[in-house]
Amino acid sequence: MTATESSIAIARTAAKAAADKIAQDIVAMDVSERLALADVFLIASAPSERQVNAIVDGIEEELAKQDLRPVRREGRSGGRWVLLDYADVVIHVQHEEDRVFYALERLWKDCPVVDLQLGDDASAKAGAAAESE
Repeated sequence: MTATESSIAIARTAAKAAADKIAQDIVAMDVSERLALADVFLIASAPSERQVNAIVDGIEEELAKQDLRPVRREGRSGGRWVLLDYADVVIHVQHEEDRVFYALERLWKDCPVVDLQLGDDASAKAGAAAESE
């Protein structure tokens, strides 16, 4: 079994919203064969709690335009690791230190990576933001 097209579309929309808020290292993994709870994990990071929350806001706003709301949200008050559960897609926005520490990609390394179709625009934005800091 692989992730559904609708799950992949949701992950792509969320990834683009995250990229628009200058999220770093945006990765999605097809976890459908390993988990019965979700099809896709989307992971993104940021260097500060404020930016983590801005990314989360951007994702929620963009998915709300498609009448999608998370069934569960955790970690918002701390801004270190926010989890947005959209049932088939689980989004993790982490402070870059927490991302290194918890290494979710390592835990799910056997899962296929989903092509988010972000293109060079997202990479250019992330690079420009990093250079300006």
